[in-house]
Amino acid sequence: REEASAYIRKYFERFPGIRDYMEQTKTFVRANGHVETIFGRICHFPAVASKNPSERAFVERQAINAPIQGSAADIIRRAMIRMEDALTAARLDVRMLLQVHDELVFEVPDHQVEAALPVITRVMVEAPHPAVQLRVPLQVDARAAGNWDEAH
Repeated sequence: REEASAYIRKYFERFPGIRDYMEQTKTFVRANGHVETIFGRICHFPAVASKNPSERAFVERQAINAPIQGSAADIIRRAMIRMEDALTAARLDVRMLLQVHDELVFEVPDHQVEAALPVITRVMVEAPHPAVQLRVPLQVDARAAGNWDEAH
């Protein structure tokens, strides 16, 4: 227990902005009953007003996480929407097969892999634009492999 507490304390000392974010988010959700993603999508948390302290604490943790995970979902969704047009414009015979969290999996003919990777990467990196300008660069790692397991 002491070791875990020390680890958490060191973490917040190293990244003090995270604690500020957490407190600001809890204050906001208590006052408004919702939080927003960076694109303005609203995530409602009516149970934040619960009289049950355990439930309220659980909802506050969800509210802290929602803008982060929700914004990531918004970005990947924007990339997915734009991907087909970009691949078609590049005259590539590539099929998007599925999304796994923040990953997109494609089926690409072997002879088009070198041409497809930069197109896919560009679409994913540019997905937030022009609606949102991120303060940090969005990094994308693209790999070709025979199956999903080999890509990791």
